[in-house]
Amino acid sequence: MTERIDVEFTADGGVTLRGWLYLPDAEGPRPAITMAHGFGGNREMGLDPYARKFADAGFVVLVHDHRTFGASDGEPRNDVDPWRQIADWRRAISFLEARPEVDADRIGVWGTSFAGGHAIVLGATEVRIKCVVSQVPTISGFEQWQRKVPPERIAAFELAQADDERAQAAGGELRYQTSIGDDPADPALYTSPDALRFYRDLVPPGRENNTVTMRSSRAARLYEPGVWITRVSPKPLMMIVGTGETVIPADIQLAAFEQALAPKELVLLPGGHFDAYKVHFEESSGAALSWFQTHLDPVPASTGS
Repeated sequence: MTERIDVEFTADGGVTLRGWLYLPDAEGPRPAITMAHGFGGNREMGLDPYARKFADAGFVVLVHDHRTFGASDGEPRNDVDPWRQIADWRRAISFLEARPEVDADRIGVWGTSFAGGHAIVLGATEVRIKCVVSQVPTISGFEQWQRKVPPERIAAFELAQADDERAQAAGGELRYQTSIGDDPADPALYTSPDALRFYRDLVPPGRENNTVTMRSSRAARLYEPGVWITRVSPKPLMMIVGTGETVIPADIQLAAFEQALAPKELVLLPGGHFDAYKVHFEESSGAALSWFQTHLDPVPASTGS
């Protein structure tokens, strides 16, 4: 039976990051998977079922909250810096590989949405990662922003970003915006039906995390993880893409996958960006598990090898 324990480790600046470590009922050392949540989220948002499925199959799994999110420390709260998150993720890998239960030569990375972009960057730049699963990943912050923001709202967006910068320069407080919602009076970053369903069905009461700093949007707009995708090879890369995407249009993801070099595999799911977590959980988790088993653990865990 899989055991889940609370863990913590220290990142740059002395910031404490916290997460869950899943220990399978299997003889070690075992192959391992490191996981993290997407933009503005936390580990409570749909990651536990994936981690448990992987651990039940014999993998040690670490799921951590990015700094300033969830149970991890860091100020200002709910502030997204993609390159800081990637640096922190490297520290998570260091924590994971040092565990006696882990075979440090067999570590894979699983990332979803914004963290799906991180998984691509880590696959391309981190020698300790041996296998990559990138689910509905951010590919190009600029292209996604161009598709997402209606032309008539671009000027207002730019002015709001400039006003936020002026306020910070004057010593004012950071401004925040809503992540998921459908209130016209409070424009949210994500307003699609699948986003609202995701927030309603998968976020436990009391664990809500529905704002990000306004400057997080600027950071996301400047983030281009897709430029790294050709450099993941020869590590095996799986991409899981929703064909009905509105957050990260499917054609952007598919174009990136075409650029990736072998070995690679594409999994197409019907539905929108957030449907992979629950509506199509069996398909998305099953495909990822099979990929990790093929490339990290070819011998069934039941053999105790």
